[in-house]
Amino acid sequence: MNEGSPVTLVRVAAAGDSALVAEFPGRIDPEINERASALAQRLRWRWGGILRDVVVGYCTVTVYFDPLRVDAPWLESEIHAAAGPSRQAMRAGKAVIEIPVCYEGDLAPDLADVAAFGGCSTEEVVALHTGRIYRVYMVGFIPGFAYLAEVDSRIAAPRRATPRTAVPAGAVAIAGGQTGIYPAVTPGGWNIIGRTARKPFDPTRSDPFLFEVGAEVRFRAVSRAEFEQGVA
Repeated sequence: MNEGSPVTLVRVAAAGDSALVAEFPGRIDPEINERASALAQRLRWRWGGILRDVVVGYCTVTVYFDPLRVDAPWLESEIHAAAGPSRQAMRAGKAVIEIPVCYEGDLAPDLADVAAFGGCSTEEVVALHTGRIYRVYMVGFIPGFAYLAEVDSRIAAPRRATPRTAVPAGAVAIAGGQTGIYPAVTPGGWNIIGRTARKPFDPTRSDPFLFEVGAEVRFRAVSRAEFEQGVA
C-alpha cells in the first residue's frame, strides 16, 4: 500500500489479485465524491479498453482488471497520476432531478417511526425530506439504487432492527444520513417513508439508469391520487 502525496490525499490498496481501491479521506463530502468521480472518468477515458470496470463509492474508486493483461504496480502508478485535483468544477447548471413521492398511508409504513425518532410530526418529516437537494454519491446494491445524502439529522433514523424480506419497487426510504429509492422488489432494512412512480432503473429506456454519480435530486410531495395516476 502506498500513501498518496499531501496534494492527492489518496491511498491505493489491493482488493484481491484483480482489483485496486483508491481511497480518499473517508467521509461524506461532495468535493471528495467529485474527486472520486473525476478519477473514475479519467481512468475510463485513458484505460477503459483494458479495464474490466471502474466503480465510484462515497470516497473510493474500485478499479477491476485482468491480472493476466494488466500489471498491478503499473496500474497503481496510473491511479496516483490521475488522482490529482480535478480541473473540472463541481457539476453546475445541470437540471435537478425531481422525484414525486406520496407520503401517505400504507405507502409510508415507517413514517411515524421516523417522526418518533425525530421528535416531530409526520408532516415535519415530509417537509424536512422534501426541503433539500440531495447528491447522488454512488449507485449500487441493485441496478439503479442511488445513495443520496445528506438527510437532515433530525430524521436520519437508523436502519430497522429487522429488515423486510420484500420492499416494494418505488419505495422511498431513509437509513441514517442517506435516502434512496428501491428500483425493484428486494429485501431491505431502510425506513420506508413514501413511494414514487418514477423508475430509477428501466431497461426499456434508451438510458436505463435515472441517476448517475454527481446528479442532484429533490423530492416533491404528491397526493395518493396523483401517485396512482403515475405522476412522474
